[in-house]
Amino acid sequence: MNAHDRHGALAGAAEASDLAGRLESRPTGRIIDLTLTLRPGMRGVAFEPTFNFQEHGWNAQTLHLYSHCGTHMDAPLHSEAGEQTIDEIPLAQCLGPAWLVKLDGIAPKTLITVADLGDVAARLAPGDSLLLRTGWSEFVDQAKWRDELPRISLELARWCVERRVKLLGVEPPSVADVHNLPEVIQIHQTLLGGGVLIVEGLTNLEAITQEKVFFAALPLKPLGGDGSPVRAFAMEDLCLPS
Repeated sequence: MNAHDRHGALAGAAEASDLAGRLESRPTGRIIDLTLTLRPGMRGVAFEPTFNFQEHGWNAQTLHLYSHCGTHMDAPLHSEAGEQTIDEIPLAQCLGPAWLVKLDGIAPKTLITVADLGDVAARLAPGDSLLLRTGWSEFVDQAKWRDELPRISLELARWCVERRVKLLGVEPPSVADVHNLPEVIQIHQTLLGGGVLIVEGLTNLEAITQEKVFFAALPLKPLGGDGSPVRAFAMEDLCLPS
């Protein structure tokens, strides 16, 4: 294990120890899965049968996954906002307190601004994360999921950097208009270059009942990866500071 891996492992262990302590003190904590189920036919997803129990003694398949399929995390390398790859992101950067912002009923293609955060904008502390609930995951099997998505304004992206937001989580497959390359580059480079990790393709945010939760988005660890599918979830009732 190299020095970077040792550092990441130690940071992750400390975060895990803190979480374990919280769980012991509040065993009734509720876990909410925020991850899209990967399935054949989804953009960038294919499954290939490899072994079966009758012939080989076990069932197994080969997964072909686009690095930004389903619910996923972007690394700075994705938009050349920095050299950090997904395997170099410490686990401590992938979890922590998060505020839920309710934007239900938002119009297609809306630019989300700081004003849309309401009182969360004043209450967010450095290192907190933001989860933007737009209900957009309802359209995951429709063209509008990609073509008409609400997106992050440059003002909000810069504000997230200034306020040191750890993770910015959204339901659409991108934080920017996928048909507007200059916008895609500008928003991704602003956020990722400013230390804000991006999680796209969240779902089930309507199941969260608290305004502040413990949030985690845990990526796979492909060497030199520009991004990865994640298992994202929220935990309620963990006595988070408000």
